[in-house]
Amino acid sequence: MSLSQFRALISSASIGKNDQEWFPKWLARYAVGKELQNGRFPVTIPLVIEFSRSLLHSGTPAWQRLQGVRAVEAYRTLVLKAEQPDLFEIKQVLGRLAAVERDSTAAGSSDIPDKELIGTIDPSEPDIIQQMRRELRVRRLALETERAYISWVFRFIRHCGSDQLAGFGEAEIKSFLTELAVEGGVASSTQDQAKCALLFLYQQVLSRELAFLDVRRARESERLPVVLSRQEIARLLPEFHGLRRLMFLVMYGSGLRHKECRKIRIKDVCFDEGHILVRNGKGDKDRITVLPQCCRQELLDQVEKVRELHIRDLNEGFGRVLLPHALARKYPNENREFGWQWLFPSTRISKDPRSSTMLRHHVGENFFTDYFKRAIDRVGLNKNAVPHSLRHSFATHLLESGSDIRTVQELLGHADVKTTMIYLHVMNKPGLAVKSPADGL
Repeated sequence: MSLSQFRALISSASIGKNDQEWFPKWLARYAVGKELQNGRFPVTIPLVIEFSRSLLHSGTPAWQRLQGVRAVEAYRTLVLKAEQPDLFEIKQVLGRLAAVERDSTAAGSSDIPDKELIGTIDPSEPDIIQQMRRELRVRRLALETERAYISWVFRFIRHCGSDQLAGFGEAEIKSFLTELAVEGGVASSTQDQAKCALLFLYQQVLSRELAFLDVRRARESERLPVVLSRQEIARLLPEFHGLRRLMFLVMYGSGLRHKECRKIRIKDVCFDEGHILVRNGKGDKDRITVLPQCCRQELLDQVEKVRELHIRDLNEGFGRVLLPHALARKYPNENREFGWQWLFPSTRISKDPRSSTMLRHHVGENFFTDYFKRAIDRVGLNKNAVPHSLRHSFATHLLESGSDIRTVQELLGHADVKTTMIYLHVMNKPGLAVKSPADGL
């Protein structure tokens, strides 16, 4: 009995929607290595116990092992038309184990080692840095955030002359942040980032409430974004080829940040609906943006290339990618599914900096940025453009074409329309009734 036939049977049976989705997957795992008997898979107590133990050895939690056994039981009932073997005792044991795991998780104690939960932390670093990293990772903050915050704490340690930061407080923080503004000449956003890092350290790691910080603020500068004209976009595009050309079109055609483009997953490109789902964007927010029709076929071709690469990885014992937040623990095998693979994958398998697991990451930051800079030089553009300028150009050109500013705000993912309104200052307004007095000379 094929899996497709089993799926048809459970879809007509009184089985929940979630089980209808997962039972065929569990049965497929159960069937591995088993010889068919009259075209059907055998179901015996020893085989089911062996199946459950194999799931245990692969790190599958008890509630999922229970679901796997229930899938085999459904196969026995619907396909084999039998009531034996009775799997009640196996399900009962797995149910008790699942309850214990659930209770321990709710109580904040997990049997999962810290290395799996938190990731590898260098024991040679100061204790306060190790505590900071642990707290950042428990809260699932981005790796870029961790690196930035840790960098500021190291600078604060040098400022204080000691890594025993529990003995310092508001006076030292005020002195450090004021020094950044006055002597360091940093931008206000940089000063804010340093302040956030130190507030996180004292409030979340050291559990201390800080008094009001009267800090000398860095000067806030209003800068207009660098926008490329349509003609400049047309001059730049022929300089890009292959994967970089596709990334160029997606960033300019969808208004994505460079990081958002690199982190697109296969499942988030919706060809039928004509949009791209941006997951975990800036501020950990999701949004929907337009899918450029000009590169639709190129995107379809890229999906097939990733599929071939993923199949090759699986055959070689790899094929895993990093999953967001706690999904990797909740669904241990989901990181092998094709839909979670990166649309723009790296050319090599590498070690994850936190868990030390061998994964295929997305392309690195320099893959596009370095090439973009060289392309700017080759075409002779005098603007100080970066990949983010493609996002600025997307917004400006939409407004020039008559798009509503609220629509552009949603496509860009801005929380405040005031942020989007900056593009009104740089857009080309035809028929502007202003004439330079010098033209009258």
